[in-house]
Amino acid sequence: MPSEIISTDKAPAAIGPYSQAVRANGFVFCSGQIPIDPATGELVNGDAASATERVLENLKAVLEAAGLGFGNIVKTTVFLSDMKDFAAMNEVYARYFTDAPPARAAVQAARLPKDVLVEIEAVAAE
Repeated sequence: MPSEIISTDKAPAAIGPYSQAVRANGFVFCSGQIPIDPATGELVNGDAASATERVLENLKAVLEAAGLGFGNIVKTTVFLSDMKDFAAMNEVYARYFTDAPPARAAVQAARLPKDVLVEIEAVAAE
């Protein structure tokens, strides 16, 4: 089965040779989102909580472009520039995944694109 590229202007454009998401075999694989405001193209400055909020809103826009929502997510990976931000990220994350949270990994990365505090990728099932 061929794959389908998912794209929306309601989330930041890719900053490299990748797609915002790809649909294949009943799944949608969402590339990592960082806290860029799609309206301005600017990074959301501030703390890990505000960064996480922007990241999840960007992820929501990509999912909506695929006709899906947070309830379809089966796995996320959270990348933090500093594990000290875990609690702040987790508090915001919990507001988006209230019913049946997906499987998740959270790791500290040596460095993230544009030196952001948070990046989140997701896999959703249709």
